[in-house]
Amino acid sequence: MKLYVGNLSFETTENDLRDLFSEHGKVTDVAILSDRETGRSRGFGFVTFTDATGANAAIAALNGKEVSGRALTVNEARAREERPRQFAGERR
Repeated sequence: MKLYVGNLSFETTENDLRDLFSEHGKVTDVAILSDRETGRSRGFGFVTFTDATGANAAIAALNGKEVSGRALTVNEARAREERPRQFAGERR
């Protein structure tokens, strides 16, 4: 089960997230998304658990919890919406 984790401090690392979420179950993957141009964290990421039990425990324990001065948003990740591709110079 994959979780969305939002409102992350820009200093939070993938290892920090893995440590925090591993307290609630077996974590298989952690990813913090970064800006393509600057390489800086975009302030959100994803944590994948082996099963729903650990993921649901993490949601219950960590949603709204303050970490590095910011209240986390933790919920089940939704499928990414398909968006039409926009090409350079194209206006909509």
